Amino acid sequence: MNMTVELFDNIINTSQDCVFWKDKDRRFLGVNQAFLDFYGFESAEILIGKTDEDMGWHSDPEPYKNDELRVLSGESTHKIHGKCFIRGEERDIIASKRPLYEGDKIVGLVGSFIDITDVLRRQNRADGLQIVYTVEKLRKYPYFDRLLDDTTLDEILDPLTGILNRVNAVNYVHSLISSGTPFSFAIVDLDNFKFINDTFGHSAGDTVLKAVTRSLGDFLGSDGIVGRFGGDELLMVDLRDTDYAADQQFFKDLYENNNVLRQNVRLESGSTYVTCTSGCACFPTDAGNFGDLFALIDKTLYLGKSRGRNCYVIYNAEKHRDIEIKKLVRHNIYDDMMNLHKLFERGNTLREKVRSVLTFLTDSLQIPDLYFVNKEHRMKSLVDEQLDISVSGIDDLTCEDLYTASTNADLETACPALYNVMKERMLESVMIVRVGSSTATDGWLICGVKRRFRIWQENECAIMYFLSNLIHGELRLAEKL
Repeated sequence: MNMTVELFDNIINTSQDCVFWKDKDRRFLGVNQAFLDFYGFESAEILIGKTDEDMGWHSDPEPYKNDELRVLSGESTHKIHGKCFIRGEERDIIASKRPLYEGDKIVGLVGSFIDITDVLRRQNRADGLQIVYTVEKLRKYPYFDRLLDDTTLDEILDPLTGILNRVNAVNYVHSLISSGTPFSFAIVDLDNFKFINDTFGHSAGDTVLKAVTRSLGDFLGSDGIVGRFGGDELLMVDLRDTDYAADQQFFKDLYENNNVLRQNVRLESGSTYVTCTSGCACFPTDAGNFGDLFALIDKTLYLGKSRGRNCYVIYNAEKHRDIEIKKLVRHNIYDDMMNLHKLFERGNTLREKVRSVLTFLTDSLQIPDLYFVNKEHRMKSLVDEQLDISVSGIDDLTCEDLYTASTNADLETACPALYNVMKERMLESVMIVRVGSSTATDGWLICGVKRRFRIWQENECAIMYFLSNLIHGELRLAEKL
């Protein structure tokens, strides 16, 4: 197909960008329909033969004049931010220009621009929403640089958090895979988000989401992108750290050194401590397509949840290849209690009964051992039969039936002997459940994990509380016999 004048006019006039072309003296030769519509002109006749200065579009015309002189000397400019007056209002534009050649001789220039005023105004609005990514920030990424030529910022961002919305976060990952760009891909889940909404209200939940997404966006900087996958789940792309070893340090910084995925968030009615669980995998090391890659981060996220949340799991083929999500997803609490009861009934003596549920507990709660402190404050272990130590003071620590702590720091003052046992076994997070009735205490069940900041879930506490009642019933039965 030959490029006829009619075809050229049709192409130019269907463009959404404002297009113009000038002679070597910077005088207008022609413009497209979008240009005319932008300025409200009926035809180009009002412009032909005139310069920008003649039209009076700029409060300071010199920078624009010098810009065009550079183009006429052989340079090209790309997406330069500028301002122009239209109908008495100063508007923000982004313009690109390049020389026009006739043979080897420059005879003029051609340029185009788009209006970004409304986008910039939305960035500065004070309506409670936040903008993590601006046009300027996103244009640093080739995918978004192309997308923003035809798409507004509002269509790209999640309206509440100001990070990428789900569609554009997923499409960006697809673009990286198509181009073969290495990256780390992670899914981040806010722990106990429903509890925050139910306790403090949905506006508090919005505040928490905005705080975490803002922190993530700031932490990643120009090295990556964060998007909202849905609800309290976020997607994160790291372009800098693209292997297992680098990701280990990256997530350590996220969780321990920078108050990003563990932080105290101020609310109107006080504050709440927010933690997150993350699953991560690398492209192309761990998977070569989106479906497989997403399956890996989903699997590692569930693995982190099964370990008590408030942690990260980076995919390692040797460790995680054979793990199936369906085995990680917990049964409902009724099924867990039924299984626990059946196992408990297999034993003859109380010790045998408790030992029979140990495997179930280690799998379900991810704990290495179960301890029992009797009413004389003697502490024993199901795994380490040599352990027999006094832990006086535990009754002061557990004034309620249930005590949980994400660190064992409180134990050091309240119950030093128990603290020493926990420290010796490197158990950082602890759960203690009282065994007994409303009027008498038979003892305490204790379990712990090595990881600090373990969040003990409601179903885990319920399992231990149910076990304590089974033990209490067995002790009462033995007394009657």
